[in-house]
Amino acid sequence: METTPGPRRLIKWLAALGASCLMAGAVARGQDRPAEPLPPVKLDPAQTLHHLNQIIIWYRHGTTGIPVIGLPSDAIYLDKAQALGAEAVQLAFQAAKAESKLIADEEKASAGPAAAGPATQQQKRAEMKARTEAQIGQLKTRIDQLNGQMEKAPATRRADLAAQRDDLQGQMDLQKALLEAIENMAAFVETNSELSGGLEGGINQLARSIPEALSGANAPKGAGSDKPAPASGGLISEALALYDYMVAVHQISTFDKETSHAIEVADRLRTPLRDAMRATIQRSQTLAGQPPSTGAQQAQSDRQAYGELTERFKQLSGALLPLSKELIVLGDAKANADEWRNAIAHESKHVLRSVLLRISGILVALAVILVLSELWRRITFRYVVEPRRRRQFLMMRRVVIGFLVVIVLIMGFVSQFSSLATFAGFITAGIAVGLQAVLLSVAAYFFIIGRYGIRVGDRITIAGTTGDVVDIGLVRLYLMELAGTGLDLFPTGRIVVFSNSVLFQAATPLFKQIPGTEYAWHEVVVRIAPGGDHKETQEKLVAAVAAVYERYRPEIEKQHAAVERHIDIQILAPRPEARVQFTDAGLELLVRYPVMIRQAPEVDEQMTRSVLGLIESDPAVKDAVAGNPGIRSAVKG
Repeated sequence: METTPGPRRLIKWLAALGASCLMAGAVARGQDRPAEPLPPVKLDPAQTLHHLNQIIIWYRHGTTGIPVIGLPSDAIYLDKAQALGAEAVQLAFQAAKAESKLIADEEKASAGPAAAGPATQQQKRAEMKARTEAQIGQLKTRIDQLNGQMEKAPATRRADLAAQRDDLQGQMDLQKALLEAIENMAAFVETNSELSGGLEGGINQLARSIPEALSGANAPKGAGSDKPAPASGGLISEALALYDYMVAVHQISTFDKETSHAIEVADRLRTPLRDAMRATIQRSQTLAGQPPSTGAQQAQSDRQAYGELTERFKQLSGALLPLSKELIVLGDAKANADEWRNAIAHESKHVLRSVLLRISGILVALAVILVLSELWRRITFRYVVEPRRRRQFLMMRRVVIGFLVVIVLIMGFVSQFSSLATFAGFITAGIAVGLQAVLLSVAAYFFIIGRYGIRVGDRITIAGTTGDVVDIGLVRLYLMELAGTGLDLFPTGRIVVFSNSVLFQAATPLFKQIPGTEYAWHEVVVRIAPGGDHKETQEKLVAAVAAVYERYRPEIEKQHAAVERHIDIQILAPRPEARVQFTDAGLELLVRYPVMIRQAPEVDEQMTRSVLGLIESDPAVKDAVAGNPGIRSAVKG
């Protein structure tokens, strides 16, 4: 560092040159000529206080303003910075006190005898205090002597001795009161001199603001000195560690600039002292090079001149040497800060590389997931033709892709999985309570789209509402409402919305067709008249119904075959069947037959025409039937 060798060479040079000059002057004699006055030292008290303020700000920033990020080397650099900071503060105050004394001497010398007023008053107070303390001591001694005489004196003299003792005691009390007033006055003058300004008072006030550095106590640790070293973890922890590194590097760079500024301030303050020291040394060399003195008066004048030079040299060196040492310490502090910053910058490069690699890994993983999502979508649209299955595959795609994205983000951003598990447990419990209905609907969705579930286009009955399914969502299903007499249903123009969780409610059962079937059961009902032949009527009525059924029987049998392939239960093939039963109105004959749901109105009309034609054309059947026949649904709803 450039500033370090200069002050060291200056200290050695001053010591050697001062000693040689003083030794040479001690053996030389001057000639008969008047002594020249010593050159004044151009010191500014404001600059001295500015130097102290700057060094205190620098010290506080260096000991508490730099965040410690937890590297093992931080403790070494921090301890060194604190030690160098305390040493620099002590040297700055040592130099400031020497400068204050030098400035005071210069002001007295330039002002003459008039400037000795305050010093004379202080000397008078000191002399008065010493004289009063001596008188108090003498009075106390005489009182002790009188007390001893009173113990040995006869009774006739004790009264006189007691009167003398009381008189002396009164004088001593008066002297003690005077001494107390003098001490109070001296303390007030000293305090007032500090508060009213002045270089020495300002130095003392600044010294009281930073006692830990001047007393040699341990300096306060830097911010975050107990922070553990950043461990390799998730992206968030590494990003925070990188941010801490950047903040620490910025703070150290700011501290480095403040150190350079403190060096400049100290060097500017040292310049007039160095110039005065050079002038003093040059004056001593000139005095030493004079011819030997020829008279006793001139020899006495030379000795006085050498005494003044020696005193001036001591005063200047008392202020110059601490400043030179301070510059060395500040240079070491600057070098320590540079090393600390380089160590953190080197470590931050590794953290930055880790952050970039982790971000790249997350982006690559997300890109792979998105490509997989797009391939899944295209394969679904290409190979899955059925809309219901296609919708299920697309819904499954969204769930799987979303789950994979969440896993990638969690693995990339989170490092403390134990804490994450605890946090996720609380979050899950809260979600389960707050979103209970939503979660139940989502769970019901997977039952709805199952093997025996619902698909778009199915006709279902739920909570007393019959309709065709138009859409199935993750939490809701939508029905196109149907209304009618039970045989002929028609849309009402309204959409009914149900939550999927209705599947788990016992009070609202859901009815739907067997998967793969689109038929229902209707009944032709006729009442048999008393005395009518119900057997012949049954045979002819079944034949009439079967004739109409033959027109769409292949479609019903095809659906029946699909049901047998879909489920593992044997079901008889659907066909028209006749039953005779007793009712309150009498004997009743009914013929049950399957009918296509979408074609039920047309089929029922054909059945009606066929049954009416049979009754009108056959007299036996007409005589056996009482009243008008009817058609109804075998299953209500």
